Parts: sequence; C-alpha cells; structure tokens
Amino acid sequence: MATVDDDVLISRMAPLDDPLTRFFWTSGADGQLRFLHCATCGYFSHPPGPRCARCLSAELSPRAVSGLGTVHTFTVNHQQWVPGQAPYVIAIVRLDEQEDLQLTTNVCGCDWAEVTVGMRVRVCFLHRNDVWYPLFEPVQEAR
Repeated sequence: MATVDDDVLISRMAPLDDPLTRFFWTSGADGQLRFLHCATCGYFSHPPGPRCARCLSAELSPRAVSGLGTVHTFTVNHQQWVPGQAPYVIAIVRLDEQEDLQLTTNVCGCDWAEVTVGMRVRVCFLHRNDVWYPLFEPVQEAR
C-alpha cells in the first residue's frame, strides 16, 4: 500500500461525514481506491449518489479499482491561500477502469514542473482528519 507522509497542502479540510460517501474517504485504510459500482450495468458512478448515473439502478456497492490512471488535465496553484504554501498540482486523473471515471486530486511525489498531461499515475493515500485522501504519484515506467 502506498502512503504519503508529506502533504502537498499546509492545510486540508476534512470532508463532511456523509453515509453515502463514507466508504470513499475510508477505503484507503487498506490501500484500495473504491467507487460505487452498479450491479445492473457495470458502470462506476462518481461522485457517489443513490442511483447509477447510467441506468438509474439502486444496486450500487463500493468496488475497488486498480488505482492506475492518467493525468487528463492539471493546473499548478501558485496562490498562497495559507502563508508559506508552496506551489502544488491540482489534477483531473482518469482511472483506467472507465474513460469517464475521474477524480480531481493532487499529484505528489515529484516536482510540480514534471507533471504533464498524459502522465501515468497511481493512487497513494494521505491519512489526515480520520480520512484517507486519495492522491496520485507518477508511475515509474520500466526502461
């Protein structure tokens, strides 16, 4: 299980405690990234909702994904909203399991200037505020 000790943010807010999303914020405890998966049509729905975004079935349950994806787009935040905050990457990562399964997250484990569109990344988790935040780090390609 990949974990991150150094947070790219000086301050990180905890998500609201919501029974519908609790699985998402705690699933990193075992190193697995989970999304709601529809038993009827096989679609992953994110953000979590009470019904499948594709077929409207209520047969949804959390299912682990590989945690591998690609940086679809990103920006580097240079604004110091908190004094002393270093620049950090905010990215939309598309997960391998489904083209429209994506997450807005941070890329860590590299200098912000190294992040590119199309970069292969894998999930890692930051444990703060009693939740497991899914962040992504570059995949080291075999040479």
